[in-house]
Amino acid sequence: MKLNDMQVKSLLRKGKPGRYAIGQGLYLRVSNEGTGFWVVRYTANDRRREITLGTYPGLTLANAAMKAAKLKAEVKEGIDPLVERKRVDSVKIKIVDDLAADWVKDCEKRLKYPNIPRRVYEKDLQPIFGELPLDRITPLDIRAALDKITDSGRPSIANDALMYCKQIFRHGIRLGLMPSNPADAFTVQHAGGAEKSRSRALSVAELTEVFACFRDNIGQFKRENYLAAALLLILGVRKGELIAAKWIEFDFDAAEWNVPIERSKTGVALKVPLPTVAVDWLQELRIRASGSAYVFPTRRSSKNYGHISPDTLNAALKKLFDDKKLTVDHFTIHDLRRTCRSLLAGAGIPSHVAERCLNHKVKGMEGIYDRYDYLDERREALQEIADLLRPVIDPVKA
Repeated sequence: MKLNDMQVKSLLRKGKPGRYAIGQGLYLRVSNEGTGFWVVRYTANDRRREITLGTYPGLTLANAAMKAAKLKAEVKEGIDPLVERKRVDSVKIKIVDDLAADWVKDCEKRLKYPNIPRRVYEKDLQPIFGELPLDRITPLDIRAALDKITDSGRPSIANDALMYCKQIFRHGIRLGLMPSNPADAFTVQHAGGAEKSRSRALSVAELTEVFACFRDNIGQFKRENYLAAALLLILGVRKGELIAAKWIEFDFDAAEWNVPIERSKTGVALKVPLPTVAVDWLQELRIRASGSAYVFPTRRSSKNYGHISPDTLNAALKKLFDDKKLTVDHFTIHDLRRTCRSLLAGAGIPSHVAERCLNHKVKGMEGIYDRYDYLDERREALQEIADLLRPVIDPVKA
């Protein structure tokens, strides 16, 4: 029996459960609760199927009939609507943000530090084109993002952003979501340009001026930033190793810091001997941390970190340069690590000990056979650097 709209309303008023034919495979199914569902019966791949279209009256009889006709046409083309619906439900990648999130998951499987590409995307790419549908992203959007980063004076980040753009959209092509890569035509010349290896190391005279500037602008370059810079300088560790440090890693009785393997760039756990002044600074930081598990706890709510952002120190230093408060030649936070290495060499510390102080991998056969960690030698070396720089960093206490 074929039904019209009035008959559908009548059936639902009566609330009699059952399945009632409309025609062309479309049925009205009335539940025990008196709710009406539109279903279509069809055959695909020699299998009888039934798929729900929606409920009445949200989906009217006329619209249900149109949907049923479209579905039947798809079946004739060899498409199984039920299988396609399950497939569509599993694919949530519609805009660039969705694709980037899926790419980051892939990075987490492959990369030791997936937070780096995630941070570059979220800070510099997402605001430009993160909400665009995949079929709307164009090379103009890529150029806009790269230009904005380059104009902010961060050429190396622009190059990284271009690399990540290419990877993200290549991921989209691999998943069959995009026909081409909108970032493919760009090279580093269109981003930050060819990068030169940095060789900047600060002299003791420059460090004296720099730390005096930090003290004079303590409201802008906070005390925690000051102590972080001081620790980076006298310990020679990487910024990422320090800012994510937890108190549980420190043995103050032995004056040692145990950097876990998952945060060591060389993939080897590192024991860092702590000069006397470093222990003093860390004890001050412990008070400032107010019970946090981190030495440098985040200063604002963050989904990604319990510690300060990797950009915090760089941003604070850049502000001092932008405001013309720092007048020495430009340097970066990472240059403090290079400065430590330079000071070690200037103090006559043997190269193999200085390299171990910076947790550099020793190359060649020497690296294979020399497993001694030179802890005592490193302790003496770092203490010598700390004694040299304490009057610069703590002039009153010195």
